[in-house]
Amino acid sequence: MLHRAASTVHVAHFSQQLSALAAKREPFAIASVIRTEGSTLAKPGFKILITHEGTVAGGTLGGGCPEGPIVAVAQEAMQTGEPRVVRVHLVDTESAVEGLVRETNPDEIWVQTNCGGTLEVYIEPMLPSQRLVIVGQGGKDEIEATLVHLGKLLGFEVVVIDPLPVLPEAPHKVIESSTVDPAELGPHDYVVVLTKGERDVAILEAISHSRVKFAGLLASRHRLKQNLTELERHGVDPAFVRSLHAPIGLDIGARTPEELAVAILSEVIATKYGKLPNPPASAG
Repeated sequence: MLHRAASTVHVAHFSQQLSALAAKREPFAIASVIRTEGSTLAKPGFKILITHEGTVAGGTLGGGCPEGPIVAVAQEAMQTGEPRVVRVHLVDTESAVEGLVRETNPDEIWVQTNCGGTLEVYIEPMLPSQRLVIVGQGGKDEIEATLVHLGKLLGFEVVVIDPLPVLPEAPHKVIESSTVDPAELGPHDYVVVLTKGERDVAILEAISHSRVKFAGLLASRHRLKQNLTELERHGVDPAFVRSLHAPIGLDIGARTPEELAVAILSEVIATKYGKLPNPPASAG
């Protein structure tokens, strides 16, 4: 009875830690023992949570010896987004050195310990969904509406920040606000600013304090020049200004609101896959 109660506590703690990591919208990984051979403290079903910083946030693999190498592989998996299956050989010092010298397969890991068994571990990277964050000016906006529709079709989690949204199709999330909280933005976010002059500088200044993947502004070149001057006057990080995609949208000859939305998302997608042909115009 006591064993079952302790197991329940461990499961609850693991679930709490998993939920906390997911809420941070940062990458993490789950490493689960799926098979064992020989003498090991770990059993199938043992698992650990690994943060993107390389710390074990919860769970166990039966002891600290195999966790260090597993953490290193998990961090690689978080970079590539690809799951891995590794075999961890828990052997004596001589065998560990021999294994390290002759082994060419990165999925075969040799660890010095006295257990003498082998663990097979499945490492699954958990990456935050990529978000399209649209900052609107309030009221009806056909570009904003089309971006919501197309963004959902393209698989983005679509978030609209708008003091008075008028949208024919609901995004995944609406934040009715005239300001942007940089703490709510992260490296998997693509932000499109459609404030059209009134709040451009304040919004861009707020975004500059975040680590977004992409920040773009819909503006004429004349208004953009004024905005950049104001950003400089406000002491906004020059690196952010150089990275700003403005005027936003690839030059495909777009004229209608729908075409402009396509041009904007074309630049977002090109950035996503590292295929942007030219640097942001504001960098010049």
